[in-house]
Amino acid sequence: MTGEASKQVMIVEDEPKIASLLADYLLAQGGFGSFVVPRGDLALGEFRTRRPDIVLLDLMLPGLDGIEVCKQLRAESNVPVIMVTARVEEIDRLLGLELGADDYICKPFSPREVVARVKAVLRRTEPNAMADGKGRCELEMDPQQYLALMNGQALSLTPVEFSLLETLAKRPGRVFSREQLMNAMYQDYRVVTDRAVDSHIKNLRRKLDAECDGLNLIESVYGVGYRYVPQ
Repeated sequence: MTGEASKQVMIVEDEPKIASLLADYLLAQGGFGSFVVPRGDLALGEFRTRRPDIVLLDLMLPGLDGIEVCKQLRAESNVPVIMVTARVEEIDRLLGLELGADDYICKPFSPREVVARVKAVLRRTEPNAMADGKGRCELEMDPQQYLALMNGQALSLTPVEFSLLETLAKRPGRVFSREQLMNAMYQDYRVVTDRAVDSHIKNLRRKLDAECDGLNLIESVYGVGYRYVPQ
């Protein structure tokens, strides 16, 4: 099957109004079919039976919480998973657990934002997502020499920028919080501000863009941090 209209979303959500709203917007704004699973302990069985293309997974669920559901899904599938939580501070904990989720959304959210995130994650995880005529951006890194090559061209990076890029590129698609990136930047765990991370990311983006036709290789995830998206 091809095209967004053929994609199926499994919504694991115990609040009927939220689940219904999401289903309506996914269909109206993205052409996505969907089905709702109201309990965590039913999610794996429904996933095996109906094989959705992507999962919207609430954190707080009856029967089994979203963390355990995500672990079960990851044990047998690479299906894209977007975690949904009611508390932004929970996202750092979820990142630390390295559940393998592809994105995170915090309640309250705009249904349009959810549809946009679903589209973005599907594009990023589609096997042929880059077969659209655009040139690829091939990154090579040599930690021993602090050398980074983009399409064969050496990038002029500071040691901090190299550490940031290496951390992000090792786990493409994974969201890293600013605190995690701070620890990657400075092994001595010195105290630095969020703005220092943002400033280094800005400089790193500028250098990557110069070699990669302005493609956005480092995405911001609002309220959470950053991720590297290969092109």
